[in-house]
Amino acid sequence: MENVEKIKFVFTVACFAAISFFVTTTYRRRRKQKFSANLCYLEKEQKPQNTFKRLLADNSYIPFKHFNRNETHEEMSSNSHPYEQEIRALLEKPPVEFAFVTGEFNLKMSGSHVWVETESQLKELVEVLRNERVFAVDTEQHSLRSFLGFTALVQISTQKEDYLVDTIALYDVMSILRPVFSNPSICKVFHGADNDVLWLQRDFHIYVVNLFDTAKACELLSKPHKSLAYLLETYCGVMTNKMLQREDWRMRPLSEEMVQYARVDAHYLLYIANRLATELKSQVTDINLSENSACLDDKFHFVLEASRRSNMVCLQLYVKEIEASPGDSAASSICSRHLNGQGFLSSCETKELVRQLCTWRDLMARVHDESLRYVLSDQAIVALASKVPKTSKEIFDTISEADINMDLLTAGSLVSSPSPIVCSHLEDFHYILQDKLGSPDEVFERTLQKCLGSNGSCPLSIYNYALLSKSNLKSTNGLLVKQKGSKTEKKVGRKSSRELFVQKFSCKSPVYHNCRIYASDGRLLCYCDRRKLEWYLRRDLAKLIDDDPLAIMLLFEPKGRPEDEGNDFYIQSKKNICVGCGEGNHYLRYRIIPSCYRMHFPEHLKSHRSHDIVLLCVDCHEVAHSAAEKYKKQIASEFGIPLYVRKVLDSTQKQAITETSGPMERIEEAGVSPLQLRTAAMALLRHGPRMPAKRREELTLVVMKYFGGREISEEDLERALLVGMSPHERRRLEKKRGLSFKHSKESLLSNETNGPSTGIIGTAALLETLETDVSNGAPSPKESEPNAEGDEILFKEMDACAREGSMYSGIEVDQETSTTGTEDQNFERVNACVLENVGFESVVTETGNSSLKYNPKLSLLGHGPHGKQVVDYLLKEYGEDGIRQFCQRWRQVFVEAINPRFLPAGWDVMHRL
Repeated sequence: MENVEKIKFVFTVACFAAISFFVTTTYRRRRKQKFSANLCYLEKEQKPQNTFKRLLADNSYIPFKHFNRNETHEEMSSNSHPYEQEIRALLEKPPVEFAFVTGEFNLKMSGSHVWVETESQLKELVEVLRNERVFAVDTEQHSLRSFLGFTALVQISTQKEDYLVDTIALYDVMSILRPVFSNPSICKVFHGADNDVLWLQRDFHIYVVNLFDTAKACELLSKPHKSLAYLLETYCGVMTNKMLQREDWRMRPLSEEMVQYARVDAHYLLYIANRLATELKSQVTDINLSENSACLDDKFHFVLEASRRSNMVCLQLYVKEIEASPGDSAASSICSRHLNGQGFLSSCETKELVRQLCTWRDLMARVHDESLRYVLSDQAIVALASKVPKTSKEIFDTISEADINMDLLTAGSLVSSPSPIVCSHLEDFHYILQDKLGSPDEVFERTLQKCLGSNGSCPLSIYNYALLSKSNLKSTNGLLVKQKGSKTEKKVGRKSSRELFVQKFSCKSPVYHNCRIYASDGRLLCYCDRRKLEWYLRRDLAKLIDDDPLAIMLLFEPKGRPEDEGNDFYIQSKKNICVGCGEGNHYLRYRIIPSCYRMHFPEHLKSHRSHDIVLLCVDCHEVAHSAAEKYKKQIASEFGIPLYVRKVLDSTQKQAITETSGPMERIEEAGVSPLQLRTAAMALLRHGPRMPAKRREELTLVVMKYFGGREISEEDLERALLVGMSPHERRRLEKKRGLSFKHSKESLLSNETNGPSTGIIGTAALLETLETDVSNGAPSPKESEPNAEGDEILFKEMDACAREGSMYSGIEVDQETSTTGTEDQNFERVNACVLENVGFESVVTETGNSSLKYNPKLSLLGHGPHGKQVVDYLLKEYGEDGIRQFCQRWRQVFVEAINPRFLPAGWDVMHRL
């Protein structure tokens, strides 16, 4: 009995211990699961690129540094191509003719190939390639699970063997191939090498020298298609499945289908290049074969041109696209593409929410080395900004619903919605959506500190550790700036001012979308932006043939083709970087030929204006603009056509001078530059009492000269400020400065009532050097009796006229009151010319009366009629060739001022309109 009791006791204790152990284990497991939910998913997932030890292009905001051939200098400008001299030599003197294939080429690809995955095998491959005169190259890129992307495989083929180089296993030693690829005596055959050249630079500092691009040969031969699949089918009878291009090339080992696909892309390139070169040689015209043209360069012109275009691709330099504000361009693009026309976008809070989400996405993609589309799709950002979900479940559901119809979901198991990043960092969405963070900068700082700080949730790697340089995570010492004195304060102020200027005026989204337009026969016509492409699709003028990147085929025959221009500029993809220094952080459009001239060109000479519109950063834009303004003055002197209206003078003073002395030259001497007048008036109104006495006196004399030398008041300063100002500028200034200009109106009203009303324009008569003689006297004014009712009517008429487009307050031209006679006709001709210079043009109504209409394109500060007179002179003296030479002169000015190194291929100073 006692034993039974002991057994029961032991059993009870054991059961209690088992239950306690089970409860404790369950609690710990749940607690661990709850804690793990806050950990980054990278703790559990290993990616191939995490094994890389040396990285040339990380995910930070630091510009990319190219290979430095000069070992004595550690630093190297990112703008310099290390092999530019060799490439330029090939452009000037293309290599002599040689065959891409010797003997017979077996179109049946054997089942053997060489898989290169060790450093010793790579060195053996280099020794083989050094003995070749030509070899074919292709690359496979992976971009979905990487922010910048990386080269996952390189295929190299000689006529005897195919080599597949495992760049993941050999990533840190791939530079062993650099001497072979940069050897100008060995030709490298690519197809569509624009991206391959940049990827090799970015990942391995490998630079291609001496390139033959079969895609460029297709362009010269006007092939209906220039895809590699088309060439393989046409020349080799081989069909390929291009869907394999989107496979995960990080996979090891590769499947049989992927190995076959990779080999085909490089194996047949030498044979295809040989066939295309033969066709290029056959393009010799009868003129080339004549006795008078036996030059080798003439005979093989097409081959040399293909070589030239191919080696132009080699001059490209990889540039990291870095934004001043992370995610800013993506936010602008989302607003323009997805949200325009939707009611909720009218809220500024919604736009700010989109910016914050884009900032978070950009940083998360860099930290975790994932593509933007993998982290969070554009459609999901739009849905989150419009619905503003509050709970975790609502956030998950909103993102999932937005991604249902996305093409991204067709990529297979690589993509899940929401992404693991969203699941690991769900807390960030609560802060952003509940408006706990005030700006994208705060989103950046908080997210960065949370992820990569001392207690960060995300592991540091070679891809993200340099992100810490973007933001100072340490506390700033406010005393440091004060101790350094005013110089440092001014420097900080200038830097802040520049950043604000960049943020306000630089392009908010990419300028070049590089969408492609094909003719109905499959030939590439041009690259365009997304809006133009969508315009064709909406009107059923084209059909979509590719969506990555976007491409359409026109359903009608266009008026012209790129080959008609003799220039390949329009069939080149363009980068969103400054063409001068390669800055990708910010840029704005710059018109090489100033608008004041080009707007007056004949319509058929205005086509293809994109050739003369380039992207420049703020600094290069300033240099180019300064050079252009200097050259405008040179043109004005050369053609004898003044650049600006020279003098302005108050109308009442003008009348007094003409009555006493008569000649127009006397008035010209008394006037003052309109730009100088406005600058002086504005400075005195804003800072008059605080500026030094000497400077205040100088500016006061300028304004006094406009008013004939008499003493001036604050009312006079307000009147002088309006000189040369358009209606829009006047309203904007009135709103900004809070100036009512009531004194100007009252003064004008007084002048109109008591003084002449003869066609002298408003408060000022703008005087140009004229060939017309002016009489000594002024026409007799029409007498009018001042009265309160009449004054009010006149005031309303003047105000309405100002709103409709007059340049000055109270402008009025009374055609009925002008007397007849030679003197009056001469004076009216003077007024007509004056009006043309300040931006007015005469319009004849149906009744035959002439009226004045303000034309903003002929504004005072836009050089008035200078541009039109220069263009008219060129057309009259030299015809359209004069216009073309004029454009070439402006391009030369641009090149000499900027020395651009990143112009798109095909851009040429001698380009003909």
